[in-house]
Amino acid sequence: MTGAAPADGGLSPWGKIAKGAVFWYNGGMKEYFEKFVQKTDAGGNVVYVFIDASNLWQAQKAKGRFLDYEKTLNFIKQNFKASLVKVFYYTAYPADGTRNYSLDGKHRFFTFLKKGLGFEVRKKELKRINIIDEYGESIKEKGDMDVEITIDAIHYLKKYHTAIFFTGDSDFLALVSYLKRNNKKVFIFSSRNNISEELRTGGDGYSDVLKIDNIWGRELKYRKRDDK
Repeated sequence: MTGAAPADGGLSPWGKIAKGAVFWYNGGMKEYFEKFVQKTDAGGNVVYVFIDASNLWQAQKAKGRFLDYEKTLNFIKQNFKASLVKVFYYTAYPADGTRNYSLDGKHRFFTFLKKGLGFEVRKKELKRINIIDEYGESIKEKGDMDVEITIDAIHYLKKYHTAIFFTGDSDFLALVSYLKRNNKKVFIFSSRNNISEELRTGGDGYSDVLKIDNIWGRELKYRKRDDK
């Protein structure tokens, strides 16, 4: 069953939900979840959300706005008919002394997510790796959180019905397949500029966050570089 197509005839932010079915966000998706929730146990549809902040940053740059996490949380609660939503936020941040600007704002943001919105914030310092090649010596920073996301998704497997991943990284395809084999519904939120085809089609549904209007916040402004 499908909902009505948008008036402009454009594609909905939602992709395939089940084989042979496409659900429009303004109608069919709501009906789909209402039917799905009826099949869950008396505890309702418990949703766990796993946010890969580094990967999601690419979508924010493409949109030119910051994602508003409070709006996003409400969007998930409303559209997934969730009895409970638990959100995990994964990020790596620069070590003190490695930037010519204060990192206090970033850490205040982490505190807001944790205390203001109730998120579980998993964070670690960016690993700095010395690189020597034909161009000379440089430092590469790395802060992948793939392992941490995978551990949490599996560790809490028995606590949720639906998993939502904010990422476009194809490395998570094996995890998505594992969760589906364990009777979990899995949905992917990413953007057209940063989603692998394998992951886009690997879950029970995919949404392009760039096409969802009511989850965005203030305009993204880049920090001015010091030319000195």
